[in-house]
Amino acid sequence: LSEVMPSTGNAQRIGITGVPGVGKSTFIEAFGSMLTEMGKKVAVLAVDPTSRRSGGSILGDKTRMAKLSADERAFIRPSPAGDTLGGVSRKTRETMLLCEAAGYDVILVETVGVGQSETVVADMVDFFLVLMLPNAGDELQGIKKGVLEVADLIAVNKADIDPKAAKRAARAYEIALHIMEQADPDWAPPVHTISGFAGEGLTELWNAIEIHRTKTEASGSRARRRAAQQVRWLDALIQEGLAQGFATHAGVATRLQVVRQGVADGKIPASAAADELLALFFGTK
Repeated sequence: LSEVMPSTGNAQRIGITGVPGVGKSTFIEAFGSMLTEMGKKVAVLAVDPTSRRSGGSILGDKTRMAKLSADERAFIRPSPAGDTLGGVSRKTRETMLLCEAAGYDVILVETVGVGQSETVVADMVDFFLVLMLPNAGDELQGIKKGVLEVADLIAVNKADIDPKAAKRAARAYEIALHIMEQADPDWAPPVHTISGFAGEGLTELWNAIEIHRTKTEASGSRARRRAAQQVRWLDALIQEGLAQGFATHAGVATRLQVVRQGVADGKIPASAAADELLALFFGTK
């Protein structure tokens, strides 16, 4: 990775999340195909839902993006979510850098939209797109406040099914975004109505992403965002390494279960137990 770093950083990194059933794969195939027709090389890094028992992927995204998979200007890499989100984050970030070094212009990172995966993906991209359904009267159902806070654009998908409902939903999201503090003072997240299935609104969506890039590059916020992301990734890797080292430390391993049981039984204060185990780990005891 160190050798290819000088060749990275030129791609547009776009994260995509959405509520279940929103049609992410259909959208990504349509959007990615539009971009390749424009002459761009597109990489799709998809995080599949994974069974914790079997460890296997339920459904690879390649099977849901047949057209894009066959496109010579596109690369799709489904990756099993596995048990640790940190592991997925690390592999996805590294793959993203390799794709950039290989000359890909646009990197699309899809999240499964469960748990903390949305914010993890948002913290590795330049632009975070949230797809929502046009459920009239139920527009904000099931969406977490944290997702809205990191959204750079909300797109109401499947707008071709019920255009009026899509417009009502879009208005509800506009109001929700208006009362929230903007993550970037240089960008007010817009709301679009689109249809991945019908191919409607995709050009306008791409234009908005390009406007965001132009504005944030001019203001310097894009560079600051990437720099902050890299530092947070470094901190996360250090924490991950320390946690792994702690769990496999011989001295800690011999005492861990006993100390845990003592805490569970109320015999040892958690703070004292932590101090003991950390002292063993750092060799101060």
